[in-house]
Formats: sequence, structure tokens, C-alpha cells
Amino acid sequence: MASITPKKKSPDVSWMKYMGLGAQFFGSIIIALGIGWKLDPLAGFASPVLIWVLPLLAVVFNLVKIIVETNKKNT
Repeated sequence: MASITPKKKSPDVSWMKYMGLGAQFFGSIIIALGIGWKLDPLAGFASPVLIWVLPLLAVVFNLVKIIVETNKKNT
């Protein structure tokens, strides 16, 4: 009789996808803070408007992106 060897399961690397989304989330916030830091003096606002608005927009955009990415069906 021929013996059937069990197939090896491929390692689960789904955590890498979520790790990448998290790194992208925090990276975009840092970049938005830097852009706001540089543009606030150039814009001439009395208070730091862009240093608050740009990271807020980055957070909203990234939350929508994370929700869409994590709700995708595996096809």
C-alpha cells in the first residue's frame, strides 16, 4: 500500500498585513504632523491650525482605509 503523506500547512502570515496597516497608519500621522509643522508658519495663522487639521484628516482617511481593507472577503 502506498502511504499518503499529510500536506504541510502554509504558515499563517495574516498578521503581517495588519502590522503593515498599523505602520502605515502611524507613519501617515507622523508625516502629516511634519507637513503641518512646516506649513503653519508659512500660512501665517495665529494658532497652529494645520498641525491639528492635517493629522486629523490622516486619521480619518486611514480609519476608513483600515475598515475597507479588513472587511474584504478572501477571494
